Amino acid sequence: IPTPVVGMVGLIDEISNLMTIDFKRKGDMIFLIGRSDEDLSSSEYLSVMHLIEESAAPKFDFEYELKLQGVVSSLIRDKLISSAHDVSTGGLFVTLVESALPGKLGFDITSPAEIRNDAFLFGESQSRVVVSVSSEQETGFIDFMMEAEIHFSALGHVTKEELRIDDVSYGFISDYERMYELSLIHI
Repeated sequence: IPTPVVGMVGLIDEISNLMTIDFKRKGDMIFLIGRSDEDLSSSEYLSVMHLIEESAAPKFDFEYELKLQGVVSSLIRDKLISSAHDVSTGGLFVTLVESALPGKLGFDITSPAEIRNDAFLFGESQSRVVVSVSSEQETGFIDFMMEAEIHFSALGHVTKEELRIDDVSYGFISDYERMYELSLIHI
């Protein structure tokens, strides 16, 4: 099946505005910017766990995406976040693991009751970004987000090494690091 690929190049005017995906330190708060839909359409989860290869694309709202990207750019420019990572292939869980891996950190999050856990953690709803926020940035971040009038929610916080969701342990980041390294060997 042909797959469209987009390559992008851009200029960053101020090098201090470079943002990375990695969580910086234990205790930082983790927020989700954007809304989560109860949607598993075209997700890796649907393909791998349920063997459904063809399904509708996730809903996409171009105007909402533009607004979200503008908000994230402002948060970076105003130094109100410590990391930012878009939710894409694999969903929120994979995004959180990818953010935890570089610093060998973990996370403790709570899922919302109004969305099925599989859709929340593995759905690939568009226009969502995970950010981490230090305690020093938190008040400024929340004030900014209230003014921005875009969906955001607190997910939890960065931990030393353990991955916890809804008070259940899903192991340690070192376990996922080994799985990642083994998957690279088998490519």
